[in-house]
Amino acid sequence: MHAALIEGTGAGVAVLDTDLRFVYVNPALARLNGVPADAHLGRTIAEVVPGVDAGLGTLRQVLADGRTRELVSSGQTRADSPHRLRVWRGSYHRLEDAQGRVHGIGVVVLEVSDDREARAELERARERLQLLDTAAVRIGRTLEVDRTCQELCDLLVEVIADVATVELLAMNGTDGRRPPATGMLRLRRAALASVPGLRDAVQQFGVPGEHVEYQPGSAIPRCLENGRPLAYNVPGDAEMGRSAPNTGRVSAYRAAGIHSALVVPLAARGAQLGTVTMVRAGSSPAFGEEDVAVAVALADRAAISMDNARRYSREHGIAVELQRALLATPGGGSQPQLDVATRYLPSGASDLVGGDWYDTFALPGGVTLLAMGDVMGHGVEAAVEMSHYRSLLRVVAGDGDPPDVILGRMDALLTAAGTERPATCLLALADPEHGCCRFANAGHLPPALVDPHGRIRLLEVPPGPPLGADLGGTYEGVYVRWPAGDTLLLYTDGLVERRGEDIDASLARLAGMVLPHAAGPLDTLLARVVHRLAPEAAEDDVALLAARARPYGAAPG
Repeated sequence: MHAALIEGTGAGVAVLDTDLRFVYVNPALARLNGVPADAHLGRTIAEVVPGVDAGLGTLRQVLADGRTRELVSSGQTRADSPHRLRVWRGSYHRLEDAQGRVHGIGVVVLEVSDDREARAELERARERLQLLDTAAVRIGRTLEVDRTCQELCDLLVEVIADVATVELLAMNGTDGRRPPATGMLRLRRAALASVPGLRDAVQQFGVPGEHVEYQPGSAIPRCLENGRPLAYNVPGDAEMGRSAPNTGRVSAYRAAGIHSALVVPLAARGAQLGTVTMVRAGSSPAFGEEDVAVAVALADRAAISMDNARRYSREHGIAVELQRALLATPGGGSQPQLDVATRYLPSGASDLVGGDWYDTFALPGGVTLLAMGDVMGHGVEAAVEMSHYRSLLRVVAGDGDPPDVILGRMDALLTAAGTERPATCLLALADPEHGCCRFANAGHLPPALVDPHGRIRLLEVPPGPPLGADLGGTYEGVYVRWPAGDTLLLYTDGLVERRGEDIDASLARLAGMVLPHAAGPLDTLLARVVHRLAPEAAEDDVALLAARARPYGAAPG
């Protein structure tokens, strides 16, 4: 029964003598090793299966102290196997007779290659998910295409590449440049990252912002054509020359120690964006299947963010140009005795351009109507709606009514028309001859006066309801003295508001400022206000208007 059990089991069973030579092998072990059982006898493990790390030191310890041990060994035997690396788990115990004499070692071996590969694949999948989680946090943090590309390159160099670059197709034809030579493909290098030891070497191949032209049939055009990743592991000079942008690169690649490359397409929503190229140099291994899988997963994740950024950039550009065009020339100018300066800053990377606007109208009697408004929302629609408000103001203000009357008429017309975008609006009727201003406010922030010493005083102009909000309120007219030399400052909320901060604190920051050389040119004054208050990446648009009475007889400026 014992013999039948040992001969019939699927586990490999063997007996080794004290010289660690086979004296018995069951059929299962013979099959595992790919060697007939009788061909094992009298030979060592290394002689039968030289490709297996058998842990001979452990076996000698078993012989020496008699303590049973388990051992994991790996390698390849002479038997055919689908596994690149086979793994076995074995139990080894010392064999003694009744008198305690040692005769050898008993061996029981089971192959666990399938289990090991399954666990390894699960571990790779877990690591890949963790990497994608990292990518979700680190890639696409802004709506800037090139920054997103740089974030991808930085992460790739950390995990699988010595150098990573992103090349993008032109968004609009040739981007105004001369067409490339016949058959050549031109892309713009948007980002580059490398390990420290290669930074100087890779600069010669092109830096971010440069355009690179690729010969027909080279790696990047082929990758874009077939939409699949391409790996070039330790290619010869001829193959490297064909895959490079041009054959002249081969010697430089060799000098830098570059031996392998992986090119992965960048595509999102059915549109090709470009490629990401990774290279390895020096002692780094060639790219494997797992590297390709990781690179593709990260590229797909980044491509969505890049496409979002491109779409944002396109709409943002249209909206900014529209906004600037609409604000380029105030509607009716100003009276000769009034200096006016304006400034408009579109929002930063987090939002689309908004509906901030300003205007000036010279009216009979030497007065000028100054307007500052902010239409609800962002994007092209808000910019277009802003133009409607300006046009309506020009029509309503033409009769020379006081600011509170103008706001009341505008609100009634907008409410009747059912506008979908209410707006705030501050009107100032500036009268430099008599040194005064009349104000009315539709939900806007209060105006400010800047004296010649740079001190700022906020004016109390009670806010009525925003225009077009259908709240049925009224607007109060306010008369304010306007001393000679003082500058009137109108602005939108993007100048002072900060996320999570009470508006009173925001206004207090403005009122607490002291502007040096406030009596100088108005453009300079606005530049100082922007420098002191407007953040580099404002979350909302900023519009400003400054007005100052000019002494009679003084030239405009």
